Amino acid sequence: MIRRLALTSLAAAALAALAFPALAHPHVWVTAKAELVYDGEGRITGIRHAWTFDKAYSAFVTQGLDKNGDGKLTPDELQDLAKENTEALSEFDYFTVLKGNGRKQEFGAPRDYRMEYADEAVTMSYLLPLRAPAPAKTVSFEVYDPTYFVSFSLAEGDAVTLAGAPQGCATNISRPKNTEPPPQAQPMSEAFFQTLTAASTFGGQFANKAIVACP
Repeated sequence: MIRRLALTSLAAAALAALAFPALAHPHVWVTAKAELVYDGEGRITGIRHAWTFDKAYSAFVTQGLDKNGDGKLTPDELQDLAKENTEALSEFDYFTVLKGNGRKQEFGAPRDYRMEYADEAVTMSYLLPLRAPAPAKTVSFEVYDPTYFVSFSLAEGDAVTLAGAPQGCATNISRPKNTEPPPQAQPMSEAFFQTLTAASTFGGQFANKAIVACP
């Protein structure tokens, strides 16, 4: 089914199905939280993501998933969708850039994926492990879609937390000054955005970034 494709395809399908004008980006909005996970040696081992999608996308993606017809969507009913959507994100490296002491880290296969539906919105959570633990005093973390099909914004408050980090670590969060394409980008057509790929840098200007410094 079309809703079980990658997030960018899902967004396009939702727009087509709902007859929304597909002339501007982004098409899907995500409020993100992240927990950086450390081991007993002070090395970062993974990121536990929690992404809450906008109500329009949530309504589309959950159509027909109330299997028992009780009017409620349970995590069990959403589990297949959570698995397939999480795994499909590998093409875009999970919209996540993590650097330890300036060196970009590689990720392993995601696990512990789960979806919950509350207040008309779907929240997808999963653990994204590093291929190897990163011994780093300074860690930088960014979440963004390079094609800007999906707009990520860090939640207010404790958007980035630490689990098992050494004592004395400090987190600094920076948010993009602009959340819309610059004026010179406004005339750009949908065809322009369709040329962007996972290797594009366009979406980086809208990235949310956290830097964790440990003693």
